[in-house]
Amino acid sequence: MEPYVHRTPVMSASTLDEICGNSVFLKCENFQRAGAFKARGAFNALVRLSPEQRARGVVAYSSGNHAQAVALAARVLGIQETILMPLDAPASKAAAVEGYGARIVRFDRYEDDRAALADELARQSGATVLPPFDHPHIIAGQGTAARELVDEVGELDVLLVPVSGGGLLAGSALAVRQRLPGVRLVGIEPETGDDTKRSLESGVRVSGEVPRTVADGLAVDRPGALPFEIMRQLVDEILLVGDEQIVEAMRWLFERTKLVVEPSGAVGVAALLNGLIGARDARVGVIVSGGNVSAERFARLVTGTGPGG
Repeated sequence: MEPYVHRTPVMSASTLDEICGNSVFLKCENFQRAGAFKARGAFNALVRLSPEQRARGVVAYSSGNHAQAVALAARVLGIQETILMPLDAPASKAAAVEGYGARIVRFDRYEDDRAALADELARQSGATVLPPFDHPHIIAGQGTAARELVDEVGELDVLLVPVSGGGLLAGSALAVRQRLPGVRLVGIEPETGDDTKRSLESGVRVSGEVPRTVADGLAVDRPGALPFEIMRQLVDEILLVGDEQIVEAMRWLFERTKLVVEPSGAVGVAALLNGLIGARDARVGVIVSGGNVSAERFARLVTGTGPGG
């Protein structure tokens, strides 16, 4: 992985420690290539394609970060790619995908079945479908962020991880559970998109409507099949944060640590700032999953002048 992805920094903030009564370590994937942890899984999956598969190209679907990561990895490795992106994906993320040279096909995330659309495109071209989370090489690649965090800071009592389809949380669980058997693994979801929480509580994957949330990177209708099985065995709980809490965490991170973090990447800090983890005097790791937000959208969100776009 090292030739392709960055070993991102781990940061701390004494003020955050004081607010939540813990020692907090922020794994800053907003400094990763393509702006988010997704580069880890994309490169890990693409380098494992056979020469024949590389020649036929790949198809991916994503609201933004996986799209950017696949587009970057494909360009670096000389692979043709087609990216399915929702009509309401942030304009800055779509522009980045196009900048990497990918072909974009749009879809309605609230009406269309993106996996079915990707399968049809792949059938027509012979390309390989690279889903954003339901893939063993994607999951393994995403887990390297948590592994690096533990390598650097050692023992953790709690690890907070954003969760959408579950690839990052599942990969993190696989990466650290054996090394830290007592660590409390916690996924963080938007309140309007609690499909993983409901799925783990019921013991089966629960589907719902794609949530409307400021955290566009976490807006899926259910967890992936493979991540769900891993989370069901290794994850302790899922906590929920509201959009206002997420935006406040973005504002806090910018003002107090000078970190620019997208909504999806701020959910762990949102949980801490609002006292949701119920721990004191603990060593807490937080995966800050990405920083792909335009200056315009960031300003609108943190100033309260609009929903951003």
